[in-house]
Amino acid sequence: MRALVQRVRDARVEVDGAVVGAIGHGLLVLVCAMTGDSDAVVPRLAAKIARLRIFPDEAGKMNRSLMDTGGAALVVSQFTLAADTARGNRPGFSEAAPPADGARLYRGFAQALRDLGVPVETGRFGAAMAVHLINDGPVTIWLEMA
Repeated sequence: MRALVQRVRDARVEVDGAVVGAIGHGLLVLVCAMTGDSDAVVPRLAAKIARLRIFPDEAGKMNRSLMDTGGAALVVSQFTLAADTARGNRPGFSEAAPPADGARLYRGFAQALRDLGVPVETGRFGAAMAVHLINDGPVTIWLEMA
């Protein structure tokens, strides 16, 4: 699975103009299941993200995690993280998991974060979404876990 994690002051996702998920302080997690990903990767990626020390401590150093701060996660599916741009100018997405697998792993990932005690909001799998965020820092981290 691949994830792009952004520390945010607030974020929301809309489908057809209606807000389907919104958080205050926390992480926006854009996530993509890749071909061959198993259910075993889901809890490992969720734990990594929940414990990633990218929030400031009292001294201003990035030393606190989402779990330490009590922040929330907005989890949004984004198959375009599987883009292969090695040839030509049109990205290929053949490495993205098939939709049924992608949906299962995406939902499992959101649940794995919840199981760790993280408040989670989500987008809508497969929908055209408008994502709004105020990036805090900015802090943006790329993660990949097989």
